[in-house]
Parts: sequence; C-alpha cells; structure tokens
Amino acid sequence: MFKRRRFRQMHWLIERLLAEAKSLREEAKALPIGIAKERLLQKARQADTAAHLSQWLSSPGLLPPE
Repeated sequence: MFKRRRFRQMHWLIERLLAEAKSLREEAKALPIGIAKERLLQKARQADTAAHLSQWLSSPGLLPPE
C-alpha cells in the first residue's frame, strides 16, 4: 500500500500568509516605481486578503446552513 508522506506545518496558515505579505512589501520598498513593484504589492494584498478570509472561515461565529 502506498504511504503518503506527511509534512507538519510549524506555523498556522494565517501567520505564514501575513509573513509573506510583510516580506513582499519590504521587497517592494527597494524597487523603483514600476510594474515589478506593483506586482509585488498586488501579491501582498492577495496574501492579506487570503489571511483575512481564512480567519473568517475558521471563526466560531460561522454556523452551518440549516
């Protein structure tokens, strides 16, 4: 039987997404105004949004549909 290798994450998804957004913003600060900087900032905004959605989905306030 095939055994799946498991990798245990050391940090929560929200923490990893926020850390990625922070590092992308710091990287973007070093770049001049242009397309490359805008792409990094866009990725940072996407990581922030994903973290907020993940936090919202895992909140105890969500109830299953009846």
